[in-house]
Amino acid sequence: MIFRAKANKALDRAEDPRETLDYSYQKQLELLQKVRRGVADVATSRKRLELQLNQLQKQSSTLEDQGRKALALGREDLAREALSRRAALQQQVSDLEVQHQTLQGEEEKLTLAAQRLQAKVDAFRTKKETIKATYTAAEAQTRIGEAFSGISEEMGDVGMAIQRAEDKTATLQARAGAIDELLASGALDDSSGLAKDDIQSELDRLSGGTDVELELQRMKAELAGGSSTSQQAIEGGQGQSQQAQPRDTPRFDKQ
Repeated sequence: MIFRAKANKALDRAEDPRETLDYSYQKQLELLQKVRRGVADVATSRKRLELQLNQLQKQSSTLEDQGRKALALGREDLAREALSRRAALQQQVSDLEVQHQTLQGEEEKLTLAAQRLQAKVDAFRTKKETIKATYTAAEAQTRIGEAFSGISEEMGDVGMAIQRAEDKTATLQARAGAIDELLASGALDDSSGLAKDDIQSELDRLSGGTDVELELQRMKAELAGGSSTSQQAIEGGQGQSQQAQPRDTPRFDKQ
């Protein structure tokens, strides 16, 4: 039972309704062809009987003429023989006529059946094409919906590939940042010889902070409405602060 259930499920997954409909339509066409061939065979048999009937009727007419001629010549015995043969032919003609009527009836039945089957096949073909078109549209709509929602197998694979690429990129970026920090702190040595020593790094850091302070003082002076002279004095004062004096300079207060 388990095997049959799994096999049925596998067949249901592999089955395409459009192929099944086309196969059914092909079988109906084959059946219709067989019916038409049967009609043709019956019609051929009927035509053969008609030819035999015509020949027998001609022979019967010939024997009748011969009997009359024999009577006219005074040969009653020949006339009797001709009439006897004619009677046997008439019996054959009667049997053939019965068979001819039977075949004609069968031909009419098969012809009517072929016409009905042809109508059913035409109706099935129309319905088949309608169902196939509807199924194709529904399948396309489902695939588009799955693609937009990301639940299709193809889009799922693409999404996983993008996620893996993003994860690898983030990992490389984090590794590169960590290496830069370790190089800047001196925990790692730069074998290329292009890295700065710790003293130069500290001087660069202090210089950057001084630039920020200088910009802050300039902005304060502009907001206070100071003149360009005061801004130059501030800049000059900041410049002197960068060059530190080894001794203290005495200051004198004005009286």
